[in-house]
Amino acid sequence: MESSDRIFVAGHTGLLGSALVRRLRAQGFDNLTLVARKDLDLRDQARTFDFLAREKPSHVFACAARVGGIRANIEYPADFLYDNLAIAANLVEGARRAGVGKLLFPSSNCVYPSGWEGPIPESALLTGPVEPTNEPYAVAKIAGMKLCQTYARQHGLRSVVAVAASLYGPGAHLDESGSHFVAGLMSRVHSAKLERRKEVPIWGTGTALRELLYVDDCADALILLMRTYEGREPVNVGSGDERTVVDIAGRIAAAVGHGARFVPDPSRPEGIHRKLLDSTRIRALGWRPATPLDTGLARTYEDFFSRYATH
Repeated sequence: MESSDRIFVAGHTGLLGSALVRRLRAQGFDNLTLVARKDLDLRDQARTFDFLAREKPSHVFACAARVGGIRANIEYPADFLYDNLAIAANLVEGARRAGVGKLLFPSSNCVYPSGWEGPIPESALLTGPVEPTNEPYAVAKIAGMKLCQTYARQHGLRSVVAVAASLYGPGAHLDESGSHFVAGLMSRVHSAKLERRKEVPIWGTGTALRELLYVDDCADALILLMRTYEGREPVNVGSGDERTVVDIAGRIAAAVGHGARFVPDPSRPEGIHRKLLDSTRIRALGWRPATPLDTGLARTYEDFFSRYATH
């Protein structure tokens, strides 16, 4: 991938897509194709095919997806499954038809089996059932991963599949009920600060372990993979920094500047207990995460506060 290549970032307004745009531009990639969701619904097969045929990007980052936290996955399972299946299928087949040089498909750590004890290697895929609370999203992501692999084998489509740890950072969706863990909890802590409430609820026991990855670090890893990796096997991208939900919640409160007391609610689902990735493969390519958790949370809240105050 050269700086002059035409690059399409699908989902460029989302958490990962917006980070990719930032990091691509910072690395000298200025020939970016970006299109608003209102102008191109990637669930629409004909429009997606036409767009790719007309724009003819040489590289595609397939970051577009319907995303959300545990509550959203539980309440809208059919939407998560259908939308993400349609987006993945349209982008992969559309890339083949348009002669795209290379496609990168970001996936999620939720695709791996629940109950894995140690760091999860890429070979664990499809060796057991996934966590039920986000099964529809996981199934759609697994299907997208397999599309890339089968299109590479049958049609010669050059593709890369990256499996990321739980992402956080600037650009996160702010809805308390539908956002991912960090953004949702940060929103609740911020609201408690404004309302001068000390107690903040967290779902589950608070003992679940989470590996968080700052989104700009993930974007750098994806750019590296697009530029250098030609294997058909997935590549895990994780920070290696695993912490309990309670520990992360305390660090979020520190970033917000509120002395919150977190009240676990064991009656609520907390998702899989542990999902630490084995990121040996990406580290062998020379990538390392650059952003400490507390620094990343401070940047996330700065971005959160700037948008929260104006909406």
